[in-house]
Amino acid sequence: MYADYHLHSEFSDDSRERMESQVRKAIELGLNEMCFTDHVDYGIKRDWDDPRGIEWRQGDGISSGTAEREPLANVDYPRYFAKLAFMRAAYGNKIVIRSGLEFGIQSITVADYERLFAKYQDELDFVLFSMHQVDNQEFWSQDFQRGRSQQEYNEAYYEEILKTMKVFKHYSVLAHLDLLVRYDKAGVYPFAKVKDLVAEILRQAIKDGKGIEVNTSSWHYGLADTQPSRDILRLYKDLGGRIITVGSDAHQTSYLADHIKDAYTILRDEIGFKEIAAFEYMQPVFHKL
Repeated sequence: MYADYHLHSEFSDDSRERMESQVRKAIELGLNEMCFTDHVDYGIKRDWDDPRGIEWRQGDGISSGTAEREPLANVDYPRYFAKLAFMRAAYGNKIVIRSGLEFGIQSITVADYERLFAKYQDELDFVLFSMHQVDNQEFWSQDFQRGRSQQEYNEAYYEEILKTMKVFKHYSVLAHLDLLVRYDKAGVYPFAKVKDLVAEILRQAIKDGKGIEVNTSSWHYGLADTQPSRDILRLYKDLGGRIITVGSDAHQTSYLADHIKDAYTILRDEIGFKEIAAFEYMQPVFHKL
C-alpha cells in the first residue's frame, strides 16, 4: 500500500496547485491511493457564499510557495466535490481518489463543523481533525504564542485539542498532533512536561475509534523529529492505538508523497506498527506495512 492521505489543491486558500496536477503526479509516482483534504478553518475564514464576502491575507511564503495575497476562504464545497467526482471518472482506473476535508477546528467553532458534516457526510471518505489556531489566534503568525510562556502556550494548545475532541466526533484521525513544534520559536518543548496531557488525548481518540496521522511535512519544515514525534507515536501504540495514516500535507506537487516511504519505515521498524490505514466512507481499511 502506497498512499498519501493529506493533500491540498486549488480549493485550499493557501494552495495554487490544481487537483489534476496532483493526481497525475500521484499516478507517475505509483501511488495506490490519494486523499484530498482541502482546508476548512471556521473562525478565521469564511465560506465563499458568505453574504459578508471573503477577506484576504498575505501568504506565509511556505505552504503555497509564494507570499502573494491569499483568500481567507474555506473550500467551495459544491465545486470541490464536483471536481473530485470528475477526477475519479477521468483517472479512477489508475488510482483510487478519496474525498476528504481538513477541519481546522476549535472549541468555539464546533457548531459550524457539525452543520458542515451533516450537509456533506455522504460525500466524505475521510476527515482530518486539525488545530491551526485557538480562539482565532494563529500559530504561524505567533499570535497565539505572544504574551504566553512556552509552558503556557504548549499546555493551552493540548488542552484545547482535548476539550474539542470531547464534543466533536466527526473525524477520522488527529492531524499533525504536535503542530505547535513547527512554529515554536523557543524550541522543542520537553515531551515529559506534556506527556500526561497527550496521553489523555490519545486515550480519548482510541476510545472514540479514531486514529492519528504521521505528517511528513516535518522533513520539509526541517524538524528534528517526525510529526507527531516518535514519543507520541510510541505512546499511541502502547495505549492500544491502531489507526495510522500518513500524509505529505503537500500544497504543491513537488512535495506530493514526500518521505511517505520513510514514514512507513519508521512506523514499522522503529515503532512496531504492522498496518497502515486507508479510509472509505469514514471507515478505516487496514493494509500491511
